[in-house]
Amino acid sequence: MNSTNTEDVKANKNCLLVFRNKKLNNFDDNLSVISEFSKAGYYFDKISYIAYDNANDIVRAVWDGKDNYENLVIICPSDMEYTLKHFLSKIFASEFDELGILKTGIFHIFILFSDKENKLKVEDISKILNKKYGIGYEKAFIKTVGAPSKLIGDAIAEALDGQDAEEVRKLINFNVSEKFGDCTIEIVYSDKTPKSLFDSVFRSLLKNLEEYVYSVDDFTLAERLFQILQLRRMKIGVAESFTGGGISKRLVEIAGISEVYTEGLNVYSNEAKKMRLGVKEETLRMYGAVSEQTAYEMAQGLINGGLCDVSIATTGIAGPKSDLSSKPVGLVYLSVGTKDDVAVYKYNLKGDRKSITETAINLALFHTFKILK
Repeated sequence: MNSTNTEDVKANKNCLLVFRNKKLNNFDDNLSVISEFSKAGYYFDKISYIAYDNANDIVRAVWDGKDNYENLVIICPSDMEYTLKHFLSKIFASEFDELGILKTGIFHIFILFSDKENKLKVEDISKILNKKYGIGYEKAFIKTVGAPSKLIGDAIAEALDGQDAEEVRKLINFNVSEKFGDCTIEIVYSDKTPKSLFDSVFRSLLKNLEEYVYSVDDFTLAERLFQILQLRRMKIGVAESFTGGGISKRLVEIAGISEVYTEGLNVYSNEAKKMRLGVKEETLRMYGAVSEQTAYEMAQGLINGGLCDVSIATTGIAGPKSDLSSKPVGLVYLSVGTKDDVAVYKYNLKGDRKSITETAINLALFHTFKILK
């Protein structure tokens, strides 16, 4: 089989081949590698999954990579290492280095293993590619909670509207990841990107997403709340009825949180709500444990205790079944209290128990941050 001249510049840059056991369809690890490349500013023009015991398909895929791409990344089981490297070294008349890199002309092959720790890291590969193409990449972040996916898509489209689409495509890329309503828009841009172009895109995104933004740096939601509590010299207490200590867990994972965190209570029963937080029997009888009124009194009870300046309280139905009140699964009340006021937020969340709980935790932390900001 004849290959093209290795010094020719290919139209497509990067190809990913994944050799896997066809009976084990676990793609999670491979997806994480793809994500790591995108965070470094590199994307795959083609991704192929090939059964590791199908020699003919492997040969065809490797030759396709050589003929049509400048860089070939292979993910395979470690027990393929010797055979694969021997085969590739023979057909390309070049040897792999100790990290697992083969170079011939402008063509590179990088081998990563799916079942053991790699000496070769994605960071190493990106540095090689940066040097190869004389380019570097920077990152910027916009982090939001509760922003609808359509709004984020529209905001990105509007940020690019009126720009030179071809220029932007080469210089700026967006990696959008969302987990339980907490969304990270990672903007990866070339060091050759004009400042005016980047600033225009970034300002447009911030303008359209401002209501949902909690950070323009790579901080977690809990970290941002910690920062604002430190800045305001305020202390926080938490009372959770259905989130099971999840809010407190997020907070206590942060080093130094004891500076601002006073207590976290799990108050699932009505008796606990009454005894620990002073929720009125009348409130529980008339409105139920999952209600705006109960959420209000839970947050107010923490403030009245005198140990905190700001409080978070949660009550809701995470499922999988509703409670005896027949209120729907996903009904959630989140309250944030200060010495001046208590705000209560009502949501009807969708999803399974974990999704409802984790989304509510994110929303509670976000509303607290917004109130203090």
